[in-house]
Amino acid sequence: MGPVPHVRNRQNATEYVLLGLTMMITITENAAKQIQKLQDKAPAGSIGVRLSIKTTGCSGNSYKMDYIKSDDDLTNDDVIEGQGVRLYIPKIYSWMLIGTTVDYLVDELGNARFDFINPNESGRCGCGESFHVDVDKLKALQEKQDA
Repeated sequence: MGPVPHVRNRQNATEYVLLGLTMMITITENAAKQIQKLQDKAPAGSIGVRLSIKTTGCSGNSYKMDYIKSDDDLTNDDVIEGQGVRLYIPKIYSWMLIGTTVDYLVDELGNARFDFINPNESGRCGCGESFHVDVDKLKALQEKQDA
């Protein structure tokens, strides 16, 4: 894994490791079906689907789903299994996703998208494209987990 592009992500990832938080991500049945469809029609050489975070928007981060290429290094990814599928998450972003539910929605007009219900979000931009998280929420989660 190359250098971490944003200093705050690096600091929070370090705190995530030090806190010893366990990954608790739920993949709904709808999300699992869509992930399986994506894997079934993946480009040649793809070995799975990765959920990551990209720096963008006015709140700082957005969710990103993409295919894993056969030559991608997975040693720095957490592997989440649920509903019969695997989802890979770069460890540098795992701290932001603890407790997240990954869902897949189709609205009345036929628009489809993955939906991320993330209890760590501290805010979203007005259009909902980007979000930010607060490490203090994760510290509170750790206290509950230790209790």
